[in-house]
Amino acid sequence: MTAIEKEDLDYQYSPSRWSHRFDAEAVVQDHVRVVQTETDKARAQLQCELDVSYGDREGDKLDIYKPDNCRSDAPIFVYIHGGYWQFLSKDQSGFTAIPLTAAGVMVVAVGYDIAPKGTIDVMVDQVRRAVSFLSEKFPLSSGLYICGHSAGGHLGAMVLSSDWSKVRDGRVPAIKGAFLVSGVYDLTPLVKTYVNEPLKMTEEDARRNSPCLFSAAVVKNHPKCKVLVVFGEHDAPEFHRQSKEYTEQLKGLGMEVSCVEIPDTDHFNVAHNLAEEQYQLTKMIIEEMLSS
Repeated sequence: MTAIEKEDLDYQYSPSRWSHRFDAEAVVQDHVRVVQTETDKARAQLQCELDVSYGDREGDKLDIYKPDNCRSDAPIFVYIHGGYWQFLSKDQSGFTAIPLTAAGVMVVAVGYDIAPKGTIDVMVDQVRRAVSFLSEKFPLSSGLYICGHSAGGHLGAMVLSSDWSKVRDGRVPAIKGAFLVSGVYDLTPLVKTYVNEPLKMTEEDARRNSPCLFSAAVVKNHPKCKVLVVFGEHDAPEFHRQSKEYTEQLKGLGMEVSCVEIPDTDHFNVAHNLAEEQYQLTKMIIEEMLSS
C-alpha cells in the first residue's frame, strides 16, 4: 500500500472529517459534551443501578436505568457505545435513558475494556457475556433489543452472530431486535489504518471479528430478530457502503432487516440525538419495542 493509498483509507474511515456541522475536532468535542451532559441528567433524574458487575474482569460493568413503576416484563434497550474501540465508556452512555424510560423501556449501558487494555476479542466476549447476563437477570422481560453505535454497532452485530454455546450457561438470549447505528461490519480495511494503532489487530483478528463473515449465525440463533441498520446522511461513504452491504447480506439469508439513512445527520449526532424524544430514530425505536 502506498502512502497516498493509506492516507485515503485513513480519510475514508475518519468519520469526524465528513461532518457537515463542525470541523473534525469540534464535532468530536460536541459529541462528548452531549453524551456526557445527557447521561449526567439521566443519572440525576432516574432510578438507576450503576456499576453492576456482569463478570470477573474489572471492566465487566453495566449501568441500568429504570422507568418509574418499572414492570417485570419491561423491554430492555441494551446500548453499546462507540469510540472506535478506544474511546468513551458506559459513563457517557446513558444519554438515551430519559426518552426511552418515559416510554416504559429499561435502558442498559454496557461497559467494556477499550484498547489498549482490551483487544477486539476481549471486547466481543464482554458484550456477549453482558447480554447473556441481562437475559438471566431479567427473565420476564418482553425482550432484549441491542443498540450499538459505530464500534458499538460492530459489537452489537457480533452479539447477534455469537456461538452462545460458549457463553456463560450456553442459553440463547431472547434478542427481539437490533438497532445498528453507523457500524463497521468488515474490520479488514481498518488493519492498515490509524484506527488499528492501539488495537494491534492482525488480518486474522479482523476476519475473526467481522460480522459480515458470520451472518449465517444470526439466522441460526436469532431468526425472528428484526434488524434496523442506520447511518447518517453525512457519514463517511465507507460507513454507507458497509451498512448497505451488511443489510443486503442479512436480507439474502431471509432476515427481516431494513436500512435507513437519517437525513441531516453525521456520524455523531445520528446517535446522540437519541437523547431527544422527537428525533426520528428515537420514535422508530420506541415504536418497534412497544409494538412487538
